[in-house]
Amino acid sequence: MPGRPTASIVIPTRARPDYLAVTLASVLPQAALAGAEVVVVADAGDLATGAVAQRHGARIVALAMAGANAKRNAGVAAARSELLVFVDDDVDAPLGWLDSILSGARSVPDRDVFGGPIRARLEGGGPRACGREQAPITTLDMGAKDRDVPFVWGANMAIRRRALRRVGDFDETILVRGDEEEWLRRYRQGGGRIRYLASAGLVHRRSAPDSTVRKLARAAYRHGRAARRYDARKDSAPAIWGELRTLAGCAWHTVHRRCAVGIVMGAHTAGRVHEALTGGRQ
Repeated sequence: MPGRPTASIVIPTRARPDYLAVTLASVLPQAALAGAEVVVVADAGDLATGAVAQRHGARIVALAMAGANAKRNAGVAAARSELLVFVDDDVDAPLGWLDSILSGARSVPDRDVFGGPIRARLEGGGPRACGREQAPITTLDMGAKDRDVPFVWGANMAIRRRALRRVGDFDETILVRGDEEEWLRRYRQGGGRIRYLASAGLVHRRSAPDSTVRKLARAAYRHGRAARRYDARKDSAPAIWGELRTLAGCAWHTVHRRCAVGIVMGAHTAGRVHEALTGGRQ
């Protein structure tokens, strides 16, 4: 019987085989060198994704239509290692990324959760920006040194299995925003500490067709609605006038800075306003 893998890299995905192919091309060679396994969790019946996973040599777990947290839980159940490494299906992991996670985890055996930098790459150039705002997709930069931090993000996160046994599964009722954060809050409430590994960075990418203002704004609107729902769940959602003031600020920014990223920011806030006004009703 083969020995236990050094890590199990779990990749939840949904009908994005082209993105997944880039992710696997960057992750699989590193996994092979390190003696790690790669588990792709996809929707049942998604033949294109299954073909990509098979072509690259990853294990595939099929799950009925479900959110990222349900797929993370399914990946954990199928994984064989004590160290679970979670990445999204739209990342590009540079050489050395996995080694940095493995060495970082070995260096602090009393920490159970780890994460690294997430850098944006809009391959179509993205919307015109004025330089005053962050990229309109998830990023993380906690500096150039390893240290304890409040949070890391699920696009680049590792967890020792013992922490999952202690804290429990990811909450499958939380979709799109707040999914990994809710688990991390439970972990921290129990005294857990999260370690940022500065050298374990990867790239969060958008292809050229998905880097347009229209595509980014549509995604931002959906994420804004989900973010408002999660804030309401935490009893931390701002008053509607606060959301409207932010929306007005985005409009001012777009016009006065001639910044197209302001449109994406405004779409996110518009989603939050819609959610606040409708209470989740369509």
